[in-house]
Amino acid sequence: MSFDYLRRPEDITRRSFETIGEEVDFSGLPESLRPVAMRLVHACALPNIVPDLAWCGDVAAVGIAALESGAPILCDASMVAQGIDATRLNAGNEVICTLRESGVAERAKAAGITRSAAALDHWLDHLDGAIAVIGNAPTALFRLLEMIAEGAPRPALILGFPVGYVGAAESKAALIAEAPSHGLTCLTLRGRFGGSALAAAALNALARAQQAQEPVTQAANP
Repeated sequence: MSFDYLRRPEDITRRSFETIGEEVDFSGLPESLRPVAMRLVHACALPNIVPDLAWCGDVAAVGIAALESGAPILCDASMVAQGIDATRLNAGNEVICTLRESGVAERAKAAGITRSAAALDHWLDHLDGAIAVIGNAPTALFRLLEMIAEGAPRPALILGFPVGYVGAAESKAALIAEAPSHGLTCLTLRGRFGGSALAAAALNALARAQQAQEPVTQAANP
């Protein structure tokens, strides 16, 4: 048995992005954000997410600068952390997920909150200038906004893509509303849709953009 399908990875990738370019209108986005949006569409195969993208600040410029500086990448879930392509983190950025840190489960139970929210206490030492990537828990995004309002250090960039029926749309609406008053740069997706794959895709797109901007180093003569 043999099926007629593309087999070569480079052909699959090329045709995928050709299809996205044919089917998706990116004209409503800043030029610098279009490669990120394209990667998001590629990650979920849903062109209709583009009108629901919302942002504050120059996401691409801020994200690339943070990556170049070696800023840590803080993830709300291990699936987000696993989805980040470490081979593209040329500055050796540390990818941190604190969900399973000692004491998180106990604090969550005692306070009557999710582990995802309780885990953010462990972000405090890393938060200043970091990239926060949230692709699972609305409570993590809500808690991050609360911490910032309470005076916690501000991350350089928030990529907010929590998913679900309870709190996802509301937490992202809160991010959109609060970002300007707190001077936050962020990218998010209105509504219930989101997930770890989208959050990781957004970070990986910025890492690709950073690599594209780096000068090519000539090998020294032996």
